[in-house]
Amino acid sequence: MLAEILKIVLPALLVFLAGYLALAAMIKNDANRRKSELVFNNIKVTLPIRLQAYERLILLLERISPESIIVRVNKRDMLASDMQAALLGTIRAEWEHNLSQQLYVSNEAWEMVRNAKENIVKLINISSDRVNPNETALVLSQKILETMVELDTNPVSYAVDFLKKEVKEIL
Repeated sequence: MLAEILKIVLPALLVFLAGYLALAAMIKNDANRRKSELVFNNIKVTLPIRLQAYERLILLLERISPESIIVRVNKRDMLASDMQAALLGTIRAEWEHNLSQQLYVSNEAWEMVRNAKENIVKLINISSDRVNPNETALVLSQKILETMVELDTNPVSYAVDFLKKEVKEIL
């Protein structure tokens, strides 16, 4: 009698086990496929936003580079002290306008941009300390550019190169 029960139960258990394993594999494959689709769709949405963030940060760096910002900020009959204040105010405004971009770039990239901005601010302040506040803005501008030439590396170029390298890794 036990042998007859085993003849019925054993094949039934094997069929059940085979069905269970097949169904489990199917469910796992379906879950992996859905996860892959979700990751792909996420990349499809976030990649353009991330690239735009890198673009905006490069634009920020170019806009606050001494060569660029001096030309934009300089006004006729401006004193060196006024020029320093205008340069620092413009850098601060540009920085605040682009703060949200840190969400879309790596921590290293954000650090590079922040360091470049801080180095430009230091450069302006150091140059301003070397000039009489009542001199013309032209004298301060020349001093800033002279001090920039004395640097081993251009902080803007260094940060821009880093951002470009990181974008190439993303693509």
